[in-house]
Amino acid sequence: MAKKMVALLMALVLVAAMSAGGASAADGCDPESLSVCLPSLVSGSKPTDACCTNLHAQQGCLCQYAKDPKYSKYISGPNARNTLTSCGMAIPSC
Repeated sequence: MAKKMVALLMALVLVAAMSAGGASAADGCDPESLSVCLPSLVSGSKPTDACCTNLHAQQGCLCQYAKDPKYSKYISGPNARNTLTSCGMAIPSC
């Protein structure tokens, strides 16, 4: 139960951070579109089709997100690697 509460809290923090900005919409990067990937990034669950679609669309932005302190723990975390490979994507070397 405590694990679920921590995961939910982390998800809420990520959504709040994404809403506050970070990556510019002008450059095509929209970290908010990756909110569908939160279950995979936080708990390691299998990514949904929507998550994979959005990850592919945001692939060019992943290094930018990894450098942003608001998102880096999600993009560089252990579950991110599994999520990317499950979506058939290469791990970016930033």
